[in-house]
Amino acid sequence: MHKSAIENLFQRYTKAFYQQNMADTQQCYQLPCTLHTPDKVVLIDSDKVFEQEFLDIFTVLSHAEIKRFIALKASFSQLSESLILACVDWQFIGPKDEVFTDFSAFYHLVLNEAQWRIFNVVSQELSQSVDLDTAFNIAYNTADADITLITLPSRKKLL
Repeated sequence: MHKSAIENLFQRYTKAFYQQNMADTQQCYQLPCTLHTPDKVVLIDSDKVFEQEFLDIFTVLSHAEIKRFIALKASFSQLSESLILACVDWQFIGPKDEVFTDFSAFYHLVLNEAQWRIFNVVSQELSQSVDLDTAFNIAYNTADADITLITLPSRKKLL
């Protein structure tokens, strides 16, 4: 039911993230929001805090010379009419085609003013990945970017 809207959100998010476009990235989020990694939890409750956190993230990606992102798989479950849980397994690929990092990200999405937005992200080791109810694709292609996003079929769907 919401598959195309979720695919659209992640396509916009991936494009903005890849281009390090702060305004477009922020359009994918609902403030306040939280970002969780194994090392820290950040409450983002203002535009200023958002910009600082994502500037830090974009700086790390630039210094690592990340040239593409790969979505190994993506799926979501609708929790209510206005809440969705999504899981995306990511690989960030460096300048020598090496895996800079890989992880599972759990995105909590809320429907606000007819737009799905991220209000919580929990990043965990890839081993924590789960297959949710509906697989979806993340596709972002442009001649200006060396980026590859592939979504492999969900294991649950293959069994």
